[in-house]
Amino acid sequence: MHDVAAAAGVSLATASRVLGGSSRRVAPEYERKVLAAAASLRYVSDLSARAMRRETDTVALVADDLTTPSIGLVVAAMERQARTVGAFVTVSSTRGTPERQYETVRTLCAFRPRALVLTSARILAQSAGGRLLDELLAYQQQGGRVVIFGVTDMPFDSISVDDRGSARLMGEHVAATGHRRVVVLAGARDRMNVSSRTSGFVEGLLAGGLDIQDIRIENCEVSRQGGLDAVRLLLERGLGDTDAIVAANDLIAIGALTALRAAGVDVPARLSLTGFDDIPLAEDLTPRLTTIALPLADIGAESIRMALAPSPGGPVRQTVGGTLVVRESTVSR
Repeated sequence: MHDVAAAAGVSLATASRVLGGSSRRVAPEYERKVLAAAASLRYVSDLSARAMRRETDTVALVADDLTTPSIGLVVAAMERQARTVGAFVTVSSTRGTPERQYETVRTLCAFRPRALVLTSARILAQSAGGRLLDELLAYQQQGGRVVIFGVTDMPFDSISVDDRGSARLMGEHVAATGHRRVVVLAGARDRMNVSSRTSGFVEGLLAGGLDIQDIRIENCEVSRQGGLDAVRLLLERGLGDTDAIVAANDLIAIGALTALRAAGVDVPARLSLTGFDDIPLAEDLTPRLTTIALPLADIGAESIRMALAPSPGGPVRQTVGGTLVVRESTVSR
């Protein structure tokens, strides 16, 4: 703030009133000078003093997308676990872009939360040109704790899902129940978690005796609408002898089921349908959805336990797998 005051040609008290949001009025001319200097110097208010005066500990969660049911389960579990030790969770969304991850973390660090939890399909050391890693390391050196839920090469504690191995279970099950012409709704190519699931599906199907030419991969948006649009297009082209649709997550499967039902295609009599994640809605569908259940609530709770525990001295890596849940959306052929 001293630099901002000097650059603006005003007193430190005046700069403090402008940047600190004081109720005391500052002449518009001086306010403009202070704000221009702050922007030129890329000044970020240090909110640590106010943060440290708070009696309640804060864990800041940085997530790609807060609108999905799966992240909702994680966040709810995190909040429950945090409250058992008098802490609370704040949540920010970045849409999965490295630059927004960096900017969000940079801003949050000014508030000095007790811990940061980042959740994304992949968080790499070179994200945002390495600036994200630098920001997290600086935060950790000041006593903060960092935990990552997702695949990472950063030197922090992390929890990841074995998407590929879990998806292989589904591929093996679909093959073992007699399905021989399978469409995989693979989601977006640039999403690491669904790409890993697609690889696992294919591995399981091949291990179960299918030929590679009998497996058709269709990319789509990772959403209910993505599944709906992909199956509508599939129906326009003709189902042929397709006897199963394997979706990269439950939301895609729900969209697929909507399109199939609208077209009069019976699930599972005409073809089987599967998902991945086991969100609560999966059990409420008709037919109930065969899927891979991930321990999302356990992951959320464990993330908080790791974040609020003393540092173990080196990065702890945990990997969790999914469980096959067979319901009425699949039958044997």
